[in-house]
Amino acid sequence: MSKKSLTNILILNFITLFFILSGCNNGNDDRGEDIYDSPKKGTIYISVDESFKPVIDEQIKVYRADFPEANIIASYKSEADCFRDLQNDSTRMIIVARKLKKEEFEIFKHNLDFYPKNFRLAWDAISVIVNAASSDTVFSLKRLRELVTAQSTGKTLVVDGLNATSTVLYLQDSIAMGRPLGPNVKGVQGSKAVIEYVANNINAIGFVGSSWVGNEYDPEQVAYFGKVKAALIEVKNDSLQRYAKPSQATISNDQYAFVRPIWGIVKEHTNTTQLGMGFMGFMRGERGQLIFRRANLVPAEMYFGLRHVIVGEREDSSKVK
Repeated sequence: MSKKSLTNILILNFITLFFILSGCNNGNDDRGEDIYDSPKKGTIYISVDESFKPVIDEQIKVYRADFPEANIIASYKSEADCFRDLQNDSTRMIIVARKLKKEEFEIFKHNLDFYPKNFRLAWDAISVIVNAASSDTVFSLKRLRELVTAQSTGKTLVVDGLNATSTVLYLQDSIAMGRPLGPNVKGVQGSKAVIEYVANNINAIGFVGSSWVGNEYDPEQVAYFGKVKAALIEVKNDSLQRYAKPSQATISNDQYAFVRPIWGIVKEHTNTTQLGMGFMGFMRGERGQLIFRRANLVPAEMYFGLRHVIVGEREDSSKVK
C-alpha cells in the first residue's frame, strides 16, 4: 500500500470518528438539555417555587400543546434552591416570589458578561386555610402574628417546609415581623401536604399559595372545597374593621393583606431567542395571562376586568390596635 493511500485511509477514519462522536452528542448537553433550542423546539430545565406548581403546570401544558417539540421540564422546590440552581448553572430559568437583587445582578454580569432578565408575571396571595368543620375562620393581623410567634397557643400552623421556602420567608418577614417562628409552626413536604394536614386536623391553620386552592376550574381543587376553606383576614390599613379572602378584586384593590408577586427570571443572552425566552413571552402574553387569571391570580401584564367581591365586616375581639 502506498504512503498516499495510507494517508487517505487515516483521514477518512478520522472524519468517520468525528461524525460518530458528533451524532452521539446530537446537540445535547450532559443533562439532555438542547444547546441549540428555539421557542418552538428543544429541551429546557426550569426551577420553580413549589407554591406556584398548579398554575405553572397549566402554563407548561398549554405551551406544549402549541409546540409539542418544546420540552419544559420543571423541578419544584424551595425558593432558595431555585436561586441556587440559577447560580450553579443547573438551570437558566426560575419562577419565584422575588426578583434578583442588585448585587445578584452584578455577580451574574461578572460571570456571564450579560444580565439575566426579571419579568413580573402575576400577583399571588398566601391563603390562610382552616378545616371545613372549624368555626374559627376570622383572623386579625394581630392574632395571626401572635399565633405564628407562639404568643397565642391552641393551634398548629402548617407550612410547606421549615427552611427557605417563600411561604416560610413571608411568615417570618411580613407576619412575624422578623421574630422567630414558634414551636407550634409545623413544616410538611409541600403545599399538598399542608392541605391534607389541615383537612385532617380541626385545630390546624395552613398557609399555601392561592393557586393551590383558588381555581374553581381544577377538579382536584374543587375536591378540596369540602375539606378545607379559606379564612377571612383583616383588611390592611382599613378603618371599617373589614375582613377578606384572597380574590382578584381584594388583591388588586390592595385589601387582602398577604400578597406577593410571581417573578420569572431568565438567564439567556439578549442576542438569542431560545426556549426560555419563548416560554416567558408566552406567560406574559394574552394566553399566559389568562391562565393566571383562571387560577384566581392577578395578571401583571394585562387587565381583564374584575369580579365583584363583597368584603365582610366582622366584630372581632383581637382587632389590631
